[in-house]
Amino acid sequence: MFRLTGSKAKVSVFIIFILTIGLSYFLPGFTIIAGGFLVGIFLTTFIEGRQVTIILAASSIAIILIMFFLNTQNISSANAITQLIFKTLLVVFSAIIVLYMKILYRNMRSDKTHMTSLFENATEGILLTNREGVIVLANPAAERIFGYPKGELTGQPVEILIPQKYRGHHPQLRSGFHGAPQDRVMGAGRDLQGTRKNGESFPVEVSLSFYKQQNNTYVIAFIVDITQRKEIENNMLKQKKELEKVTNDIRKLNTELEAKVGERTVILREALMKLEQSQKELSEALDKERELNEIKSRFVSMASHEFRTPLSTILSSASLISKYPTTGENEKREKHIRRIKDSVNYLNELLEDFLSLGKLEEGKVSITISTFSIKDFLADIVDEMKDLLKKGQEIKLEWEGGEDFITDKRMLKNILLNLLSNATKFSGEDKNIWISVINKDHSLLVTVRDEGIGIPEGDLPYLFDTFFRGKNVSNIQGTGLGLPIIKRYLDLLKGEISVESRFNQGTTFSITLPALEV
Repeated sequence: MFRLTGSKAKVSVFIIFILTIGLSYFLPGFTIIAGGFLVGIFLTTFIEGRQVTIILAASSIAIILIMFFLNTQNISSANAITQLIFKTLLVVFSAIIVLYMKILYRNMRSDKTHMTSLFENATEGILLTNREGVIVLANPAAERIFGYPKGELTGQPVEILIPQKYRGHHPQLRSGFHGAPQDRVMGAGRDLQGTRKNGESFPVEVSLSFYKQQNNTYVIAFIVDITQRKEIENNMLKQKKELEKVTNDIRKLNTELEAKVGERTVILREALMKLEQSQKELSEALDKERELNEIKSRFVSMASHEFRTPLSTILSSASLISKYPTTGENEKREKHIRRIKDSVNYLNELLEDFLSLGKLEEGKVSITISTFSIKDFLADIVDEMKDLLKKGQEIKLEWEGGEDFITDKRMLKNILLNLLSNATKFSGEDKNIWISVINKDHSLLVTVRDEGIGIPEGDLPYLFDTFFRGKNVSNIQGTGLGLPIIKRYLDLLKGEISVESRFNQGTTFSITLPALEV
């Protein structure tokens, strides 16, 4: 049953009553019965469904038609038709109005049902407050959120739902909102707290809306309990902090590990370097040992060969001298005596070479720097070499540049005597030997050239190795120490030596010496 309640129902009944009395009194021929039908039609407003209204309207029209045909003899036909049309239209319009009212009521009831369902079943808490902050309505979700029984929130000030420390300031905030009301979300950028009936505070999220009715402003508050969300957020923050701590710890551990790895790498690299150095030193020691063993072997072989020849000569010559006792045989005795002297001189040269090389190897040779005349120096050397020249050999001296030079005179003399001695030894009779000297720009360039047997190309890289002798000089006396000694002297004097040679055409040694500081 669809019903109007309160003042609306009373007004509707009063209007229907006045309309019926007025129609019965003022309209000609409008009977009480017709008015009763209209009242019945309007009363169907309170009956649910359209069928009753339609049936009553149809019945009213039928009765009006019956009465029309029964009373036509008492009134004029024109008046009768007019009354019939008027009554019929009045009934039809009344039925249409009632049907329209039923449609409006049904729609209103449907809207109210939806609104009530929305209000009652919403999962968010909904509060309706007036301008004074008194709660007018509270849905079940709001009562459940704040822990109040059904209906207990209605009529209470909204401040009871706010923590005690904020209640004194809230009326001022509420007045400010009513002064310039607008839809908004409360608590942006800060946390809001609500208070349950038992005094427990909990985090909430509040959205405000408003509407006006009869010059009164009402505020609708939508409230969400975000306790679970805050717990999740707090847990997430806690986990984030823990994760940051773990990350920092891992980063710290990685840094320490990298540092330790770096230290271990440095230690390992140093160990590898030391190992490589040790291996290198060991390899060098082994090479030196092999070289020493080779030198020893070559020395023994060379010594046994080189010493045997002059010793044999001395022994045979000494034996032969005794066979020439007479004065007439002096020439033969002198010949053997000269052979003995030459052999002794050669043995002395051998010993000098060995001693010089030993001192150089041990670093016991020191430099004595002095300024001397190169011209006189070269003249003395050429004069000293005359006794060593073979038949027909001649030393030719070429000179250019300044007269004085600064270096170790004794070492330079040994170098030149050794080179000139080799040139004499490895050149035949009637061959010339050239010594060219250029003293310019604090530098001395000495060139010694011969027309001797030359040096095979394959032997050139080994000329300055200890005890090395060329393939083509095995029948010529020598120790293989002269050139190595020259090279070591030049190293001490910061000089350089180079050699050019053609087999069976001659050899040229070039020496460059810088002037040393006294």
